Amino acid sequence: MSKSKTFTLGRDSKTGQFIPVKDAKRRPNTTVVERVPKPGYGDTKK
Repeated sequence: MSKSKTFTLGRDSKTGQFIPVKDAKRRPNTTVVERVPKPGYGDTKK
């Protein structure tokens, strides 16, 4: 089994600041849970 190339992060919709996923799931109206690529797996300039 291969490991996931992304991980989840919570983000406040108003300020854009990253917050714990636990807090983001608790406030779904003002937050988003996003999948972020791990270092080395994102958009690279080739």
